[in-house]
Amino acid sequence: MSKAEAQGTNAVQMATGVALGGLLALGLELIILLLGAVAVSNGILNMDAAPQLTAAACVLGCFGGGLLACAKWKTRRLVGGLATGAVCYLLIVAVGLLMSDGLTLGVQTLIEPAGCLCGGALAGILGGGKRKKRAAVRKK
Repeated sequence: MSKAEAQGTNAVQMATGVALGGLLALGLELIILLLGAVAVSNGILNMDAAPQLTAAACVLGCFGGGLLACAKWKTRRLVGGLATGAVCYLLIVAVGLLMSDGLTLGVQTLIEPAGCLCGGALAGILGGGKRKKRAAVRKK
């Protein structure tokens, strides 16, 4: 296999990892938000905690999806985690546009992308895997 073919295969693995990570992140976010809705309806959480719950769901969901994406990336895992957060946010916006009449601007407009990017970046930093050790420099 030539170097160009190896780079093409690596790029496909990276794109697949980001897409799968974004979908996993969206699924985790929806599960966390569903659990939060159950907690609000049972009186465990106050309704005023919705922005904090949304931020936590974005961070935790993108962290999980980012870990999956970073497993596919050999280098530049931070970029992979951030890309996963961006893909997840774009999926949230797409679902929101399909479910409502239009795009509404508010506090949630700032919370969701910040949470998604923070969760993805955290996964990129912490999901680094093994690092190569440098050979010790010999003194003569």
